[in-house]
Order: sequence, then C-alpha cells, then structure tokens
Amino acid sequence: MPGILFILLIVVPIAELYVIVQISQEIGVITTLALLIGISVAGAWLLKREGMATWVRLQQTMSRGEMPTKEVTDGALILFGGALLLTPGFLTDVVGLVLLIPPTRALVKGGARKMFAGWARRRGGFATGTGGRIYEPGVVRRSRRIEPDAGTTGTKGTPTSPRLPGADEDDSPGTG
Repeated sequence: MPGILFILLIVVPIAELYVIVQISQEIGVITTLALLIGISVAGAWLLKREGMATWVRLQQTMSRGEMPTKEVTDGALILFGGALLLTPGFLTDVVGLVLLIPPTRALVKGGARKMFAGWARRRGGFATGTGGRIYEPGVVRRSRRIEPDAGTTGTKGTPTSPRLPGADEDDSPGTG
C-alpha cells in the first residue's frame, strides 16, 4: 500500500507535468491549456451521460428484485474515471476516458472484479486457509419436538429445561 501511495502522490504528478511541458513545447501553451479544458468539458458531459444511464439501469435491476452487481461496478468505475478527469493532466485524462467509454470500461470491469474478489478473499483470510468457514445455503426444516418436563434429566444425566414453542428449530448448518 505505501508503494501505491508513493506512485499516486509523487510519480503521477511529475509524469503529468513532464507530459504537459512536452506537449506545450510542441503545440504551444495556449493550445495545450485549451486542449486540457476541452478534454475536461467533454469528460464532464460523458460522465453525466454514463452516470445517468448507469443509474437508470441500477434502478431497473433493483425494481426486478435482482442484485445490481454489474451496475454498481459500472458506477464505481465511472466515478473513478470522473475523478481522474477532474485531475489536470493528459495521462489521468486518458485513463479517465477509458473508464467512461462503455466498450473500454467493459474490458476494465472484468479485471477489476477479479482484482477485488482476490482482495476480498485475502482480507477475509480465505486465500491463506486461516480464515473462517463459508457455509453453503440450505433449507432448515422446523420440527416440533416433545421435550421432557422441567427438572427431569436428559440423555447423559444432566437436567434439561423446558423449551418454548417455536424455539426448538435446529439451525446448525448441514442438517435438514
């Protein structure tokens, strides 16, 4: 994590300044500034369009009662792309536009899902085998049991207490 922060806070701004200076030497300072502003305006328009389209798809998916995983992933990538477009510079603008344009965003989306799934497994401890257990979903059947009266002994000679109605379900995994 410190390596990523170092790159984001030190290396990226230096690279952006270098690219801006090189482009301004080739096409001029005014033209470079106009190009940066133009890219930002076009990016803001694209951000609004894609964000609204994703919002509509998210609402439609939720109204059908489905989990909006694709729409949430799209929304996160669009939000990240918009933030990159707000950052001045050509390199971040290129990455931001890649995240905003639907065909290129679809390519990034698969990789992002795999990366976050691996991160979640590592954070949960499942990748190393030191984490918790994952239970498969299943149906638990409720049954009425006839319990001994209060004060009598159970199967191993221990006193048992009466059970309340409805409190005698077996919620252990793997039973049915």
